[in-house]
Amino acid sequence: MRTRSWRSYVYFVAGLGLIVSLFAAAEFFDVALRNICSVSSFLSCAAVDQSGLTSTLGIPDYAWGIGGFVAILLVAAFAERNPDSRPWAWTLVGVTSIGVAVSFYLLYVELALIGALCIVCASAYLLGGASWVGAIVLLGRTRPARDDADDDEPDARDA
Repeated sequence: MRTRSWRSYVYFVAGLGLIVSLFAAAEFFDVALRNICSVSSFLSCAAVDQSGLTSTLGIPDYAWGIGGFVAILLVAAFAERNPDSRPWAWTLVGVTSIGVAVSFYLLYVELALIGALCIVCASAYLLGGASWVGAIVLLGRTRPARDDADDDEPDARDA
């Protein structure tokens, strides 16, 4: 895939993640929405929402998702505006890596402490992981701007 396609991929999955996180916020406040994604006693958004374990460091878990996906979209935009900037590419990898770490923690809370899995939350975790994969691919494709002093030396990537 071309670099532009990978950038579009990151925007797409992060945008979907933001939509899913906004839905998680809506279902937190609307009982009818919780019941839509409650398939069984284990696959149950309602069980997770009613557990009392849906905030981390005093911040509701859906807010972590919303903030995380907004951060990914913003950093991806800055990285796109500076396509030869390795620091922006690394920042995108860093933000998505933090998101993956938070997702693993929240998944642990759901499975080990609550004993139920929220389908909406799990979708957000998967979309965060997908954006992390895209960020890593983009980092590998980021070519730093070449200095004038390096113009005489062939770059192995040019071959």
